[in-house]
Amino acid sequence: MTDTAMTEPEQIVWQGRFITAKTRGKWEYVSRARGISAAVILAVHDNAVILVEQFRVPLGRPCIELPAGLIGDHDSGEAPELAAARELEEETGYRAGRMEDLGEFYSSPGMVSEAFHLMRAHDLVRVHDGGGVEGENITVHVVPLADLDSFIADKRAQGCGMDVKLLLLLGARMLD
Repeated sequence: MTDTAMTEPEQIVWQGRFITAKTRGKWEYVSRARGISAAVILAVHDNAVILVEQFRVPLGRPCIELPAGLIGDHDSGEAPELAAARELEEETGYRAGRMEDLGEFYSSPGMVSEAFHLMRAHDLVRVHDGGGVEGENITVHVVPLADLDSFIADKRAQGCGMDVKLLLLLGARMLD
């Protein structure tokens, strides 16, 4: 089934280096420039999940997130597994022995056409402190899965935003 909006031409309203604002009929939405997608990494090590905290300008505050990064922002045609491994190590200091692609997902399909590959990191080894590349100022959190709810509550109380992808970790418990 297709929407009648798909018969309308897509128009670029504004384009920057990383994002493009578009319209199609009455719809307004944003996409990544150059067809770039992202890799989001689920990294669980010794019954703890590896999370990152980073200031996010659109929120005006720090946000707790799964490690993530763009695929192909430096090298077009980059494989999701390679981008995920690079980003995990840059951001968290953990090197994965293997990356498993769990599929492609859309973060907010009513407003953003961006897709991300959810990657599962296996066989993790800590090789440095992490923190990202210059200017990212990423804080790494290794949170025992048993303490995740209280960690999130504490970070919310401190004013941090929570990335929707954290629902991946909270999902089943939210149904109890």
